[in-house]
Amino acid sequence: MSIVVMDKREELIMRLVHYFITEENYNPIIVNGVKDEIWLENSAGPYYIVRINSNNIFNQEQLDYDHYKTENIVKQIKKKTFSFNVNTLNILLDLNENIRLESVKHIVDAPIFDDNNNITNENILEAFPNINEKLLKDSKGIDLMINVTKDINEKTEKENRQYEKTFSPKKVYITQVIALLCAIGFIITTLVGGLSSLYDVDTIVLARLGANNIQFLRHYEVWRLVSYMFLHGSLLHLLINMYSLYIIGTQIENYYGKVKYLIIYLVSGICGGLLSAIGIGENVVSVGASGAIFGLLGALAYFGYHYRLYLGDVLKNQIIPVIAINLLIGVLVQGVDNFCHVGGLISGIFLAMALGVDGKTKKSDRINGFICLLLFIMFGVYMIYFR
Repeated sequence: MSIVVMDKREELIMRLVHYFITEENYNPIIVNGVKDEIWLENSAGPYYIVRINSNNIFNQEQLDYDHYKTENIVKQIKKKTFSFNVNTLNILLDLNENIRLESVKHIVDAPIFDDNNNITNENILEAFPNINEKLLKDSKGIDLMINVTKDINEKTEKENRQYEKTFSPKKVYITQVIALLCAIGFIITTLVGGLSSLYDVDTIVLARLGANNIQFLRHYEVWRLVSYMFLHGSLLHLLINMYSLYIIGTQIENYYGKVKYLIIYLVSGICGGLLSAIGIGENVVSVGASGAIFGLLGALAYFGYHYRLYLGDVLKNQIIPVIAINLLIGVLVQGVDNFCHVGGLISGIFLAMALGVDGKTKKSDRINGFICLLLFIMFGVYMIYFR
């Protein structure tokens, strides 16, 4: 028969971990090379990082080294998560009381408990005012371990269900419908403009069929902000955009759902059309799905940011480079409507904020996203009709 004995420090650690995970929505971070430390992350929390360190620190030199080590790990987290400010609550459970404490940069040291297991540290109480009420104090020993494990498992199961709901493969068909409409648009263009349209569609034909231009918009032909998305200047133009749509659109449709995906696509295309009309000049027409596709890229970047801990370096090494390279191509290659691309990209990010990533986006972020999108549209309308 084996007996499980927990000392006071182990019980304190379990109570703290239970509180931060179940009450404050922190998630554990795997940090290589550390011992007797627990790292927790919540980008929306009062502290981005909570570190619980049970190592004994008995002199100033050890404390200075602990700060140095913590700062280096925080720098790695900043690079991985694209975060500029990673404020860290550094909870030291075994600190010699004679050591002089000074906060170093963004790190806040916190020896915290009194003899009755109540939090006394002002930094913690200010950031987490309900912590003393929510800490598990009645349970001890094996009962505490059982209760903590049960509650954390329940929260983990809930998060796993959300994760499976988001990433599980779903039937995709909105992307195919959009591609079909673009193909039909090009067939109509070819019938009107002749076989030469396979290589280069005449500008007059595109204007007749619904291309975007500031002069048409000023004559209140606002329907062109939608129709231009389904027209293309050549077969190559169509094939490049439809390939991009297939790669990116299927992911957005899977992650955001069909309704949100359709809203992001159409509204990003409209916003891209507004900025295009302002930027490309009065004698040029714009066509193509690329503005809407850049909106999908913006939504994908927003999604990747919120799931960056799950997706690893995908945001840094894949999503952002793809966006940057395509914008650079738009600058270097003549005839590419980069105004449309930028407008679609910006509005796609705002739309993703406003619509939200399930289980990740806060209500305040949704409101901010909607306000930013509205201001963007108002700017476009003002520049076209009232400038």
